[in-house]
Amino acid sequence: MADHFAGGMRAVQPHRLERNDPCWCGSVKKYKQCHMREDEKIRAFELEGHIVPDRGMRKTKAQIDGIRESGKINAAVLDHVAQHIRAGMSTLEIDQLVEEKTREFGAVPAPLGYEGFPKSVCTSVNDQVCHGIPSSDVILREGDIVNVDASTIYKGYFSDSSRTFLIGQVSPEKERLVRVAKECMEAGIAQVKPWQFLGDMADAVNAHAKENGYSIVVDIGGHGVGLEFHEEPFVSYVAPKGTEMLMVPGMVFTIEPMVNMGSEEICIDDSNGWTIYTEDGMPSAQWEVTVAVTEDGCEILAW
Repeated sequence: MADHFAGGMRAVQPHRLERNDPCWCGSVKKYKQCHMREDEKIRAFELEGHIVPDRGMRKTKAQIDGIRESGKINAAVLDHVAQHIRAGMSTLEIDQLVEEKTREFGAVPAPLGYEGFPKSVCTSVNDQVCHGIPSSDVILREGDIVNVDASTIYKGYFSDSSRTFLIGQVSPEKERLVRVAKECMEAGIAQVKPWQFLGDMADAVNAHAKENGYSIVVDIGGHGVGLEFHEEPFVSYVAPKGTEMLMVPGMVFTIEPMVNMGSEEICIDDSNGWTIYTEDGMPSAQWEVTVAVTEDGCEILAW
């Protein structure tokens, strides 16, 4: 399955710190006054057999500040698309809107050239699940739904979010799919809390989809983001509660469930090696945000 946009390299765990050493996060505080207790709590979960993040997955305040600024640009780019998207325009025109607006902010579109991806944004129409390549040959028509997945690099920081747009008057079935897909994302956001598990978030997403008669794509998920386009961990939206990685303050990742009207089965377009379709040809919808785990919940950094 196309895995171009998923995963990352695991960071090397730094040496053990003593209590009076400077904290690993870059603050001016001693380790015992900063992250020592949090590290001890994480270690306790690890000893119980849980998957825990290493320090490389936990962003510092300065890093989160940088990701937040990148996310503001990413959101502004999608707002710009929302103002101009319409029936009769090509998906290549969407790509041009994204490219021009991103550069206007002094930023760079992250997808362009990433592992050979040829455009600045992904545009996935109707039964395209994700990684649709903008083209002058793909013309948006009344009744289409299209996911526009934008990602931004600003001052070295990465952000990632997407929205599914309704083109003109769409069928009630498609409108409901898009609405429920957004609700699935929101159900996931509500479960992002420190000292709970990514599986808690996934279970809420999957349950809401199933309650509405839809399925969640299993083979493609979310990912860590911020210092690179795609980092660990892989973020599933079908895992059971209490499983997957422990969520810890400073973790930054995407919530981006792909919700299919029919089966969760997918296939790749062999002609380009990128675009993913639903196997049964039924529509798929997706919304995406980048979130940071905080001390008492989460912050949406890109929307």
